[in-house]
Amino acid sequence: MTSTALPTTEDLRGRARTALERVGVTVPEGGGLTARTPITGDPLFELAAATPADTEEAIAASRAAFLTWRTTPAPRRGELVRRLGELLRDHKSDLGDLITIEAGKIRSEALGEVQEMIDICDFAVGLSRQLYGRTIASERPGHRLAETWHPLGVVGVISAFNFPAAVWSWNTAVALACGDTVIWKPSDLTPLISLACDRLLAQAAEDVGAPRDVHRLLLGDRAVGEKLVDDPRVALVSATGSTRMGREVGPRVAARFGRSLLELGGNNAAIVAPSADLDLAVQGIVFAAAGTAGQRCTTLRRLIVHRDIADTLIARLTAAYNKLPIGNPFDEDTLVGPLISPAALDGMQSALTRVQAEGGKVLAGGNRRLAEALPRAAYAEPVIVRVDEQSEVVREETFAPILYVLTYDTLEEAIALHNDVPQGLSSSIFTRDQQEAELFLSAEGSDCGIANVNIGTSGAEIGGAFGGEKETGGGRESGSDSWRAYMRPATNTINYSSQLALAQNVSFL
Repeated sequence: MTSTALPTTEDLRGRARTALERVGVTVPEGGGLTARTPITGDPLFELAAATPADTEEAIAASRAAFLTWRTTPAPRRGELVRRLGELLRDHKSDLGDLITIEAGKIRSEALGEVQEMIDICDFAVGLSRQLYGRTIASERPGHRLAETWHPLGVVGVISAFNFPAAVWSWNTAVALACGDTVIWKPSDLTPLISLACDRLLAQAAEDVGAPRDVHRLLLGDRAVGEKLVDDPRVALVSATGSTRMGREVGPRVAARFGRSLLELGGNNAAIVAPSADLDLAVQGIVFAAAGTAGQRCTTLRRLIVHRDIADTLIARLTAAYNKLPIGNPFDEDTLVGPLISPAALDGMQSALTRVQAEGGKVLAGGNRRLAEALPRAAYAEPVIVRVDEQSEVVREETFAPILYVLTYDTLEEAIALHNDVPQGLSSSIFTRDQQEAELFLSAEGSDCGIANVNIGTSGAEIGGAFGGEKETGGGRESGSDSWRAYMRPATNTINYSSQLALAQNVSFL
């Protein structure tokens, strides 16, 4: 079904301008970058893009600010993040509007993204008083061995369109609490929400007396990101995007002995065992596969179902898919908004053509919607495809709402299928059998950075470290002890005796 009451581009432009003005942003109109909305497919504003001189100035200013910020006591740094969290709460609706307008997310998901930002600020404020090192037993009498952690430097954040604000906040809130400064190069598809976030952080800095240059925003194209990747003054590059992008970023940062934190592609799978609660499974599967129009890195893309329950589960999923409301993401009844661009729709249709040529059978969805009313937008029905084997197209990540369904006979076979892809981000199993659940979570089970039981693959909480293995890049952001990526460790030996005892019983002089 298709939701009604589609907004006009002029309506969206006015709503975006209002939201920006409420957070204190005057749209920097100029040339070089176009802000668009996937809701209609039309441009909203022409914006000024960063020049090479702007990029150079931002890096120099960020480095200078770091030299002051690193000596600011960590709890004082936490005050900046606390104030940012307060401002995010005050402007939650405004930021949600901008995310929906630029990324096409339905209203609840857009507001949920802002809530993630608020939550990570709360986390980072607490973290500012918990940057713990450790004391280590020394083998030498009269000596103390310790580990301490220090601010790292300038952090370059390169983010993607699908979580245009949350991923920035994961990095920025933690980096600021750790004593780093941040330069943000957002996706060129989502500049408006980036302007709003930067303005709120600038306001927070002004309110607590922090240096303005602890955060700098650079709107621009690939060249801006390349400068951050290649500049030795940028100590850490945190990049979120495709595996192809990561293949370029990782080696280039490593070539200058910098650090990189990569959050790349996901080809996530869920196993549904014979004992599964199918009511629970259907809810978890549909949200994970169709939510955000299939444009999450944690989107469920492969469903591995026990043969004995496959027909029953597929029938229930097909019925659910056929009733998904698709259309205006501001409509409260809509569950599936637009793909980010016609190019994304082309990629989806190409993958469907390939998998059908290999014998895959489309069971539900796959058609374009609203093509006449909005020819420059890209609305599509989430699709279920039954396949007999995990072919190359199934093993690739197509950033669209395609769910491939495979069957299995033994759990060992299911886990082997699950792990037989290059990516390793998120995974889940639906089962009421504790032995199956524990096996899936063990070293013999899922090879992903995220492994869930009786929930889908998407919807991670900020308290746990987020990231994956293999071609997903190996990075970890957000919770747990991921803060260590933004700091440098130092091992300290303190001799409080009057003797110089050498380690390993070495005798010298």
